[in-house]
Amino acid sequence: MEQIVTYLEMTGPDELNPAQPVPEVTLDRIDRTSPLIAATQARIGAPYGWRSASRSQEEWAQWLAHPLRQYWLIRYGSEIAGMTDFEPQPGGQVEITTFGLLPEFVGGGLGGHALTLTVRQAWAVEPLDAEPVRRVWLHTSDVDHPNALPNYRRRGFRPFKTRKERREDTS
Repeated sequence: MEQIVTYLEMTGPDELNPAQPVPEVTLDRIDRTSPLIAATQARIGAPYGWRSASRSQEEWAQWLAHPLRQYWLIRYGSEIAGMTDFEPQPGGQVEITTFGLLPEFVGGGLGGHALTLTVRQAWAVEPLDAEPVRRVWLHTSDVDHPNALPNYRRRGFRPFKTRKERREDTS
């Protein structure tokens, strides 16, 4: 099965178009050893066939072995509403490697503000090398939630590449 993957970027923090604030939505950093990472990503990704929904323990160990990747729970009040993670890369880049809400929070108006908080945190991350962060990027596909790409674009991300990729069957 093929999917269309869209790669998007921001090249300056002033490009962020913040969503309407939702005061109950916060980011809560967690350690990469937390079992909440695998469980939360699996629940977020299951409806869309994300690899994280069916990773083996060995695959999770490889994913979590990235020492610079930061993991953040998206909270709505005291409840876990989703998750994001991002990783500094050479040349002043930060890749948002995961962003998503749990199914019961999708469609409730939280995604825009959660993404705003994620992007602000990505711009504030300590860079990998001496260069300051100059680019935040991510990718999504046409099998992700239909609001994903529009939300990224509304927040100020611009597509820089689109391509067809073979999608691994996770069933």
